[in-house]
Amino acid sequence: MTLALRTLLTASAAATTLLATGGAHALEINTLNLLTQSEFRALSEDLGAALSYKALVPAESLGVIGFDIGIGVTATELQHRDVLSKAAAGADVPKALPVASVRVVKGLPFNIDIGAALGRVPTTGATTAGGELRWAFVPGGVLTPAIAVRASYAQLSGIDQLKASSAGLDVSISKGFLFVTPYAGIGSVSTRTQVTGTTALKAERLNQTRLFGGVNINLGLVNLAAEVDKTGDATSYGLKAGFRF
Repeated sequence: MTLALRTLLTASAAATTLLATGGAHALEINTLNLLTQSEFRALSEDLGAALSYKALVPAESLGVIGFDIGIGVTATELQHRDVLSKAAAGADVPKALPVASVRVVKGLPFNIDIGAALGRVPTTGATTAGGELRWAFVPGGVLTPAIAVRASYAQLSGIDQLKASSAGLDVSISKGFLFVTPYAGIGSVSTRTQVTGTTALKAERLNQTRLFGGVNINLGLVNLAAEVDKTGDATSYGLKAGFRF
């Protein structure tokens, strides 16, 4: 058994367990009414960075018969841990907020790809659902890189007191070298958050700049991807294992 296959099986087992059970809800976000407006905005910034749709794929199109299927795990370094702790009745908050997800991307005609991801934030009871539409308007070739524009959307559910969603728009570039394809991109993320029920807190709308870069490694049977994403002031690290053909 190759190292890559062992990595895939380990990541799949861990993420599948998180997605299926979610673990005990040790981080219940149920005291949002204790926050000030500025604290709620700070929390919204962290949530926008952590829960927005991550690429985890290069810019090049998969082609009409192509698929990219995998298990992903991201971890976002929180900039306002104290605020999240206050919103969760003083619960301990990790330095990095993890999200485990199942992801699929399908190639379409005209160098267009469509993708979706379903995820869970362990110990919170929160789930995420999102999608992307990407067009490689420069398809790339043996000597030239691929360049793509992508629109994405993600929504948070499972927290009674909070509604949150994000929309992203970015441009990315990638170039394959044998079985390795590095990629990078820039764009923006627009996040909207709202506390439900009786509260003095107003809904927040904010825009954050996104920079990201990563590498896709295709080993034939197994495809691996690693990515670093900086949305606003928060940095996220992502890993994905699966199949790409």
